[in-house]
Amino acid sequence: MLVFIGLGLHGEGMSLQGMQAAKGADALYAELYTSLVPELDLKELERKIGKPIQVVDRKTVEEQPDEILKAAKTNKVAFLVPGDPMVATTHVDLRLRAAKTGIETKVVHAASIASAAAGLAGLQNYKFGRTATVPFPDNPSQTPYEVLVENRGQEIHTLLLLDIRAEEGRAMTANEAIEIMLELEKKLQKNVFTQNTLAVVVARAGSDDALVKADKVEMLQKLNFGSQPHVLIVPGKLHFMEIEALRVFAGAPEDVVK
Repeated sequence: MLVFIGLGLHGEGMSLQGMQAAKGADALYAELYTSLVPELDLKELERKIGKPIQVVDRKTVEEQPDEILKAAKTNKVAFLVPGDPMVATTHVDLRLRAAKTGIETKVVHAASIASAAAGLAGLQNYKFGRTATVPFPDNPSQTPYEVLVENRGQEIHTLLLLDIRAEEGRAMTANEAIEIMLELEKKLQKNVFTQNTLAVVVARAGSDDALVKADKVEMLQKLNFGSQPHVLIVPGKLHFMEIEALRVFAGAPEDVVK
């Protein structure tokens, strides 16, 4: 059996159900490249579970998962992942590989940035469109801008995830993402991400020092949001309750949200 267990958004974000499943496993693997988990202490987690955890890299999970699948053929294997297990497509792929070889799978859910960012900002989750990732400039892509154009055309919100390169110890900041999106605006000129656009930065969702700030892009550019992970939200048409929430929870100036 292969059990996917979410670590949530914080070092103490694993659920009680996830902890019990991990304790009952014969072997434990973890990937930590799809997202950052602030204050995650692997040694302490191993102590709580009572078993060693083997951290695997992107190549092992996405190209050479034979070791994990072989172990899951005859034993109960726990696979620990940041956030909620099936949000990242790479985990869906691994689950499909397991199922196709006759391995039973199970998912133990945890908090996800997909819902947490909206909740912290006070935005209605069902009003979000497609999500996109803003990649680092050395791997340029127009996709996040094109997704924003599509969502803005429907007057719905856009969640932009920011690139992470765990192997290099790099995680994009909201400031870097804003610069990239402004460059795409300059190039594609659809008027969806300008200096006057209302945007929301969510930093360290799930942590005690989580930060949420909403303002015009030109104002957000000047701020320091602290340590990563960060995400960026570009709201669509706002309900009156969302306007109030952005004022109260994200410090949005009243003239900006109206």
